[in-house]
Amino acid sequence: MQRQVHLYATAFAGGLVSLGVEMAASSLLRNHFGTANLVWATIIGLILLFLAAGYFLGGRWADRSPHYATLHQIVAWAGFLIGLVPFAAHPVLSLASQGFEHLNAWLLSGSFVTVMVLFSVPVTLMGCISPFIIRLAMEDIGNAGQIAGRVYAISTAGSFVGTFLPSLVLVPTIGTRNTFILLSLLLLLVSFIGLALTKPRRLLSYLWMPAIVILLTALARGQSVKAAPNSIYETESAYNYIQVTEREGCHRLLLNEGQGVHSVYCPGQLRTAGPWDYFLIAPYFNPPPYTPAQVENVAIIGLAAGTMARQYTAVYGPLPIDGVEIDAKIVHVGREYFAMNLPNLNVVVADGRYYLAQSDQRYTIIGVDAYRLPYIPSHLTTVEFFQQVREHLAKDGVVAINVGHTPEDYRLIEAMLATILQVFPSAHVIDVPNSFNAVVVATVQPSSADNLLANLPALEGDAFLYPTALNAIANLRSIQPSQAIFTDDRPAIEFMTNALVLDFVLKGEW
Repeated sequence: MQRQVHLYATAFAGGLVSLGVEMAASSLLRNHFGTANLVWATIIGLILLFLAAGYFLGGRWADRSPHYATLHQIVAWAGFLIGLVPFAAHPVLSLASQGFEHLNAWLLSGSFVTVMVLFSVPVTLMGCISPFIIRLAMEDIGNAGQIAGRVYAISTAGSFVGTFLPSLVLVPTIGTRNTFILLSLLLLLVSFIGLALTKPRRLLSYLWMPAIVILLTALARGQSVKAAPNSIYETESAYNYIQVTEREGCHRLLLNEGQGVHSVYCPGQLRTAGPWDYFLIAPYFNPPPYTPAQVENVAIIGLAAGTMARQYTAVYGPLPIDGVEIDAKIVHVGREYFAMNLPNLNVVVADGRYYLAQSDQRYTIIGVDAYRLPYIPSHLTTVEFFQQVREHLAKDGVVAINVGHTPEDYRLIEAMLATILQVFPSAHVIDVPNSFNAVVVATVQPSSADNLLANLPALEGDAFLYPTALNAIANLRSIQPSQAIFTDDRPAIEFMTNALVLDFVLKGEW
């Protein structure tokens, strides 16, 4: 009876750890490869492939050696190898960072493949667990279906826990590396209990496994997850790997693979030369005369560490600003390192679309800058989303959204224009110089790009708005909308972005 109970406990632990490793793998890789859907799809696909190999091998293995001790040894080796993954992956992932820095696609893809290969043996061994348990638990062929169903139900219950535990609890609180260690020690504990029940003497020959895992953990204590020049802070959340760097007195917020700067704070310096600057001149696409006094309030979806909120406050005064940011840890970083303590800023920790659905507020400007490089969340790019945005804009309201492109490929912007023009009468594109960004501005009123020039006289006395408007006029880009339109049912922006990612991987030119 004791052995039977332990078998089912092993099934639960195996299911929990298999999904836990999959979720932790995404956290391990996002620091260097980002959160692109291609990365997620590859992780899920390969993990499933390794598990399938384990199911096949485990069934044959169980028939040839149907012994409890064999199962527990398999579990022990799976647990031990899981504990080695973050340490073995560290030098390889360092090469991946160099691949991003130097746009070396072969180094980047080679590093990714190497890291995924590290998961092949432990995950395959975990796949062996369920068929092995079924073989050992089956005493009568007449109840084979009942036994198999019970084992898979218990294993799936473990997988359910393993889906949420790493992302929502472990990674944000103890970090990715220690999440792997905890999952490793859990499997080792389960296997040791099993060996103690069946082959106590054999247990002694496996005690070195947790000793090595714990020793490696102690040696890595305090070690940076990903070394970056001038890094002053790093942490992990349920959504992101977060890093703050400092250079020449300026703080920069980096997320995940670190190839995009999500916020900048330079004390005494308002202009950033990034996309944030152009959000402030968005309302001047309205018919003239339009003056700064007409800007009454702002909503920012994708607040990050508050760069745009500080700019609006400095230029327009303490007007009401609702800043929506889904990641609470980024909000904390903004307050600690980016002076995001403005009394007129109301910070809302929520998904941007959910916030709009719950709010009855109307705004002069809604800015959308919710990148998780290289993606804009698809639900913030659809006709239905922009209908919600329009419902929350004043009669002279505008929406501005940051959209990416490559030097030669403007498909995303063309499709965004087509989508926005299903809801708004006019939209305009400002290319952000020396970047892969463009700011798309749409107006509730019919408008013309010439309005920006006509409204210049109202901005002449402003040291920020006037030169920014001049730069915007110089970088206005005439783009024809495409035939592609993003909807909630078909948010094809992910498909288009994947094409850009593939272009980067294959050519290394982005």
